[in-house]
Amino acid sequence: MINNVDFSKRLQKVMDYYGENASSFAEKIGVQRSSISHILSGRNKPSLEFVLKVLSSFEEVELYWLMNGKGEFPKSETKNRQTPITPISKNEGQDLFSNTKNENPVETKNSDLLQNLNQKSSNGKIIERIVIFYSDGSFSNFENS
Repeated sequence: MINNVDFSKRLQKVMDYYGENASSFAEKIGVQRSSISHILSGRNKPSLEFVLKVLSSFEEVELYWLMNGKGEFPKSETKNRQTPITPISKNEGQDLFSNTKNENPVETKNSDLLQNLNQKSSNGKIIERIVIFYSDGSFSNFENS
């Protein structure tokens, strides 16, 4: 069972770490300002949806720490370094889409895209997820199922 008082203290710690007030924090995670206020005051318990929004918006927050206070916040730097990002050249990126039917890779179906990417993986690694960010702030999420 979650302790509302302790959860609200951890949530406040996250907000302080990022320099957010309740309004800006609510806007970043996509909830109403009153939701933050009610959770911080202990009036309401956080919903699963609320917790998931915090985790997806702020990558340094660990689920177990947020819910139970066990673990660490922010995530340690060594954990962030365990999965280095290897950039690919423009030509390599184009090769990934060379067998697709559609010339615009964004319009390719999720499963076709991931299947093609997995087939082209030369280092033996399998791609689990691709996120494409657009200039208007929206994004597309492609997950391997």
